[in-house]
Amino acid sequence: MDWEAEYEIENNVVRGDEPDDVPMAAVDFEQRAQHSSTPLEKLIRHWMNERHAPDILPAQEELLAHLLDHLRRQSETVQLLRGDPHTSEDDHIRIILAQTEVERVKFIVRSYVRTRLFKIEKYARFITTNAEIQTRITAAERDYASRHAQLTDRHLYFSVLQSLPETQAHLDDTPIFMPPMITEPDQSRPVFVHALENCPSVRLPDGTALELKKGHISLTPYSVVGELILGGFVELV
Repeated sequence: MDWEAEYEIENNVVRGDEPDDVPMAAVDFEQRAQHSSTPLEKLIRHWMNERHAPDILPAQEELLAHLLDHLRRQSETVQLLRGDPHTSEDDHIRIILAQTEVERVKFIVRSYVRTRLFKIEKYARFITTNAEIQTRITAAERDYASRHAQLTDRHLYFSVLQSLPETQAHLDDTPIFMPPMITEPDQSRPVFVHALENCPSVRLPDGTALELKKGHISLTPYSVVGELILGGFVELV
């Protein structure tokens, strides 16, 4: 059942009309690309991109606010109709289907938020020192990253760093031939990308040109397609 059809179910149940057959949510890549204008399809795409991308992608505050508001109104309508003694058995079946869809969307929202929180905790110190990545997260996420970084620094200082020589009691050193002490997103990590439309040629790290044609799926380093993901030309799968 797709998200827009849920509006129709709500209206039909209130009026007592028989709803038309409601299509199941699209799972095919091409269908998802064609119907990506619905709020649920947009959320699913951002959710999948966030889960597969090593970097933190721009927050979708407006989209989440819209979906959460609809979830609240939908849940209120379902509870109202459940308590109505005049609701028919057929209406109860449609109510159950609507409630199932609500729970499905709630799961996606929770997973999306948890994925972002996981990345924020992992890259908290990097976020506090990088102005560009701070523009992609919400004010609440910035505050969370700052507090998490401070707590982590304090814990490491009292646990280890205070016992080391002053020259080694830092968390921002950049030793030669060693990984940086501040964890950063791995832009070279390979990802699978699905082209939603014909894209300009991109250059791989070895200098080879890669053409991303509509419908094709390619394996490439994230850094190669990062801008295309932000522009909505491709999606991660």
